[in-house]
Amino acid sequence: MDDLYRDYILEHYRRPHNFGVLEHANASHEGANPLCGDRITLQLRLSDGKIAGVGFTGRGCAISQASASLLTDEIKGKPVVDAAAMTSQDVLDLLGIEISPARLKCALLSLDTLQQALAEAAQPAAASAAGPLPAAEGQTA
Repeated sequence: MDDLYRDYILEHYRRPHNFGVLEHANASHEGANPLCGDRITLQLRLSDGKIAGVGFTGRGCAISQASASLLTDEIKGKPVVDAAAMTSQDVLDLLGIEISPARLKCALLSLDTLQQALAEAAQPAAASAAGPLPAAEGQTA
């Protein structure tokens, strides 16, 4: 059974789903794993509280790239709150094989990048909802 999952991961590595620059993205983040050189830039098109579009670019090991391919398939069309609630175990379940502690960062790079992109996308909304920032002491607004 492990061979079947290994083939599945290699297929996602060789022909990743949602690979490429996403047109009209309104959220993006680049994540990296400096220990092994993996890089992923995840781009999202958020609309009406859902992930209307998703794409990624990057390079790295088979685990990191397959993880990004599988994760983007999983979150496409989902409510943002559901995607933001995804856990490490969810991603490991998508991969379907045992991941050694040394490869865990590779496997979870896509999830970390997604969480960062969603957090950055939420910041402008939170800042604009709070109103203008107060002027620092001694400065005028």
